[in-house]
Amino acid sequence: MKIAVVGTGYVGLVTGTCFAETGNKVICVDIDQTKVDKLSSGHITIYEPGLEKIFLRNIKESRLRFTTKLEEAIADAEMIFLALPTPPGADGSADLKYVLGVADHLGKILKGYKVIVNKSTVPVGTADKVSAAIAKNYKGEFDVVSNPEFLREGVAVDDFMKPDRVVVGTRSDRAKKLMSDLYAPFVRQGNPVIFMDERSSELTKYAANSFLATKISFMNEIAQLCERMGADVDMVRRGIGSDDRIGKRFLFPGIGYGGSCFPKDVQALVQSSSEVDYDFEILKAVEKVNALQKLHLVQKINRYYKNNLQGKHFALWGLAFKPNTDDIREAPALSIIDALTKAGATITAYDPEAMPNVKAQIGDKIKYATNQYQALEKADALIIATEWSEFRTPDFEIMEQALATNKIIFDGRNLFDVQKMKELGYHYESIGRQDA
Repeated sequence: MKIAVVGTGYVGLVTGTCFAETGNKVICVDIDQTKVDKLSSGHITIYEPGLEKIFLRNIKESRLRFTTKLEEAIADAEMIFLALPTPPGADGSADLKYVLGVADHLGKILKGYKVIVNKSTVPVGTADKVSAAIAKNYKGEFDVVSNPEFLREGVAVDDFMKPDRVVVGTRSDRAKKLMSDLYAPFVRQGNPVIFMDERSSELTKYAANSFLATKISFMNEIAQLCERMGADVDMVRRGIGSDDRIGKRFLFPGIGYGGSCFPKDVQALVQSSSEVDYDFEILKAVEKVNALQKLHLVQKINRYYKNNLQGKHFALWGLAFKPNTDDIREAPALSIIDALTKAGATITAYDPEAMPNVKAQIGDKIKYATNQYQALEKADALIIATEWSEFRTPDFEIMEQALATNKIIFDGRNLFDVQKMKELGYHYESIGRQDA
C-alpha cells in the first residue's frame, strides 16, 4: 500500500517505519525542514531500541521517505495517518489545533477517495470534527477512521510489529477492508483486529491508559500502607499479582508515572467527563496520588536530614521517566530536582540517554556525570529515579569507595534487595519496604 504519515514525532516515526518494514511505500510529512533533512539523510531523531536498524533499512530500500510538502505526500496515498501532537490545554483538555489544522488543509487538496486515520490520542468525537473540517472544502468521497496507538516507549517496535490487539473505529466497509489488509501482516499469529464505531475507539485509548495509571497509583498507595504497617510491598505484589483477575503487570510501586501518555490522557478524560456533566472522581484521585508520589523520596530525604538540606550534595541515577527512552516529559526525576535544589541542595545526575534533553530544559541547574560512578563523587547520598538495567547490578565496591562514609541510598525503583543492602552496611530506603 501507499501510505502518508503526517507528523514525525514518536508515534509518527515508529508508525511510518514499521509500515514500511512490511513492504508498504511510506512518505512521512513534517513542517520542520531541519528535521526532515536530518531524517532523509539517515539520522534518527528519537531514541527507541530497535527502531534505527529498520529505519535505515527502509530508507535504503526506498520504502520510507520524508518531505515537508503535504500535497506531495498524499498525492498517491491510499491512506493518510495523522500522528500529530495533542498537548493538554490549561484545563487539561486535548488541544486539537494541529489535527484540525491538517484536516482543514487536506480538504483543500484531496483528490479521489482516501482513508484518513487518526493515530493521535484524541477525545471522543474527534473523528466527526475531522470529517467536518475536510468536508468544508472537499465534496468527494473519504472516510475518517480512529486507530489509536498502544505503544510503550522502550519496546515500541515490538508493540507495533506484534500488537496484542489493533483497535479500529469505522463504520465504513470500504475503510474496514483497507485497514484489515494493512494490518494483516502484523496479526498473523491470531491477535485480534477489533472493529468498532469511531467514538468507542477514541474512548478505548483513554480508558486503557487511565486504567493503567489507576493501577500504578493504587499500588503506590499500598506501598505507603506497607511502610506504615511494617509490611513488604514486594510480597503483597506477588500475592495479588498471581490472581489472574488482577495480573502481574503494572503492580511495581515507585515514584509515580510520567511520560507523554498517562498524565495527559488522564487529564483529558477527566476534562472530557466534565463536559458531559460527569465527575470522574477516581481519576481525580489518581492524579492527586501521582503528584504526591513523585515527591515521596524527597519526604524521606527531608526526614533523614531533619529538614536541613542546605549544602547537601546528591547523586541522581536516572532522569528519563522510564528506562530505554530519552523522554523526560512529566519525569519524576524533574520534580525531585526542583524540590531538592529549592531546599539548597546540589545534584550531579547520570542517565544513559536523557541528559541532553534535561540540559536543554533546565540548563546548568544541576551537574551531569559521564557515567553512574562519577555521579557519586563527593555525594552525601545516592537517589535512584529510573530503573535502567545498568543500575540494577552495580559494582558495590566502586560505590563504597565513592560514597565513603556516606553509604546512603534513597531508591525510588526498589532495585536492590533490602537484606543485601543491610549486609553491605548501607542506610537504604526504598518504596513500600522497611529500611535497611
